[in-house]
Amino acid sequence: MNYWLVKTEPGTYSWDDFVKLGRDMWNGVRNFQARNNLKAMKDGDEVLFYHSVTGKEVVGIAKVIKEHYPDPTADEPIWKVVDLVPIRKLNKPVGLAEIKADPRFEGFILVRNSRLSVMPVGKEHYDLILSLAE
Repeated sequence: MNYWLVKTEPGTYSWDDFVKLGRDMWNGVRNFQARNNLKAMKDGDEVLFYHSVTGKEVVGIAKVIKEHYPDPTADEPIWKVVDLVPIRKLNKPVGLAEIKADPRFEGFILVRNSRLSVMPVGKEHYDLILSLAE
């Protein structure tokens, strides 16, 4: 299993919006690196759900239930989506400031490239975020 992080602005699409839908496609990605990360996602992979701009925090865990396919909201077929389902809300959000202040997150892509909207997460960082959320 692999681990990922997806980012969204909660004023546009929040964890609560996602939970109400119960399942949704992760669409609108128009960055090649983020698109390639979507293409690498596999059924069953776990995904950290991150609120960007407002909050700047990991708030929940989702799971990939359908691997990449063409983004129906795109004009070009090169853009991809995956389908996700919410698994659970974290007991306590884990903020970007907390992550940046912790030396155990050295090398974490969110710290190095906070603008990337879809990124891989190593198991050690994934487990650490979950422990910080307890």
